[in-house]
Amino acid sequence: MSYIDDPTTQQANMRYIRHAMDEPLLEREHELNLATLWKEKRDEKALHELVRSYTRLVVAIAAKFKNYGLPMGDLIQEGNIGLMEAAARFEPELGNRFSTYSTWWIRAQIQDYVLRNWSIVRTGTTANQKSLFFNLRRLRAQIDGQSARDYLDEDSKEQIAKELKVSVREVGEMEVRMNGGDQSLNSPLGLEGASEFQDFLPDRGPTPEEVVIGMRDNVTRTKWLNEALTELSPRERTIIQNRQMAETVVTLEDLGRQLGISKERVRQLEQRAMGKLKSAMSLKIENAGIEPKALFYAS
Repeated sequence: MSYIDDPTTQQANMRYIRHAMDEPLLEREHELNLATLWKEKRDEKALHELVRSYTRLVVAIAAKFKNYGLPMGDLIQEGNIGLMEAAARFEPELGNRFSTYSTWWIRAQIQDYVLRNWSIVRTGTTANQKSLFFNLRRLRAQIDGQSARDYLDEDSKEQIAKELKVSVREVGEMEVRMNGGDQSLNSPLGLEGASEFQDFLPDRGPTPEEVVIGMRDNVTRTKWLNEALTELSPRERTIIQNRQMAETVVTLEDLGRQLGISKERVRQLEQRAMGKLKSAMSLKIENAGIEPKALFYAS
C-alpha cells in the first residue's frame, strides 16, 4: 500500500514542517513554568506555547513511519493529537522533561493510526502482533540484507522470534500479512476474467445434509429431555425449569421463597436433579447406540 500526496498538499506539509522547525527550544525552567500554568490555572496561552515548541518532535517521530505508505500530513496530525494528550496528562511536579514524557504518547498515537489504516484488515490486535508489525522489517533487513519482498527461512524466523519473544508461527503469519496487499474478493482471475477470487473460497458452513441431521438430532434430544423431566419430582422439575430452561434465570433465593425452603436446599435439589437428567440422557444415548455428545443443558 502506498499513498502519494498531491503537489498542493506536499507544499502545505513542507510549510508546516518549516514552521515547526522554526519554533524556539524551551529552557527547562520555562518549560516547567508553562506546564505548571496550564495544569494549575488552565492558561491556554501557556499550553499553546508548550505544544508549539514540541511540534518539531512530532515531525521527527512521524518521519520514522513514512515508509508505511500513509500520508505524511496525517501522520503529523495524529502525532499532534498524541502531543496534546501528553500535555493534558503531564505532571510537572515530578521533574521530568516534557519531551521525554510526550515521546511515548506521540509514538503510540501514530502507531495506532498506522495499524488502523495500513490495511482494511485489522492488523496488530495483540501486543505481540504490534511488536512484530513495527519491528519485522527492521530485523529482516538486518538478516542477510534481505529485501522487503523476500520470505524468511526457518532459521531467520527463529532468530526474529527469539529477539521479539514471540512464536515462530506468529512471525510467519505477520510476514505473510505484510508481504500480501489487500485484494478484493471480486478480483477477476485468469486472462478471461470469467471467475472471481471469491468463487474459489471454501464454504465452511454446514452442508444441507448436516443441517437436516442437526434438526433431526435436536428433535430427538428434546424428546429425550422431556421424557427425563417426567422422572423428576414436581419440586425438582420446578427448579430445573426455572434455573436451567427459563429465558430469565430465577435466583436460588427467590425459588427458596416460592417453595418454602432455604436457598441452600434449592441448590442441593438442583444438583441432584441435574444428576438424574444426565444419567437418564446417557442411558438413552447408550441404548440408541450413538456416540455420546455434549448435552445442551448446563452441567
